[in-house]
Amino acid sequence: MKKVAGFFVALFTMIGAANAQKFNFGGKLGSNLTKISGKAFKEGYELGYHVGAFAEIDVTRKWGIQPEVLWNQSNTKPSSNFGDITGNWQENTKDIQLNYLTIPVLLRYNVGSLLTLNLGPQFGILLNKNESLWSNGKEAFKSGDFSLTGGATVNLKMIRVYGRYNVGLNNLNDVGTQDKWKSQQVQMGVGISL
Repeated sequence: MKKVAGFFVALFTMIGAANAQKFNFGGKLGSNLTKISGKAFKEGYELGYHVGAFAEIDVTRKWGIQPEVLWNQSNTKPSSNFGDITGNWQENTKDIQLNYLTIPVLLRYNVGSLLTLNLGPQFGILLNKNESLWSNGKEAFKSGDFSLTGGATVNLKMIRVYGRYNVGLNNLNDVGTQDKWKSQQVQMGVGISL
């Protein structure tokens, strides 16, 4: 999955940059509200953050692509029956923290100079997680997360104010139970174009 994600990011960036009418890059940071669906987790969203870099490659006045690389912290809480569903975990675990390197490759549609709509895939690579989640050291979460991302950006000269929704398409459960774990995330943040 890492090689496929890297290939597509490089391909879209090279194609876009070669044909770009407008090219910008910059940094961004913001907050995440994350929820992992499934009986093993509490309902509701938990606060996290993201920070990273982006490029805006407009091929025409209206259309372009926006590849990004983000450090993305996702937090969730286990439900009271987490141990019953999964069969094994540390009783003192109250919070679950997952840190991903995420690579969104978004299609850009410029409604005007002020508003841009985004839609595209996001590839997530799990970098680290709670070490104390499992008493036997087994991994609970799969190492990759594939999501669909949609959102909007308000462009204020060099400042970008954005909001988006990410919905996970694959099952994150790596413990072999029937409970399907899928991520959902709301992101809000600010970027600066250099």
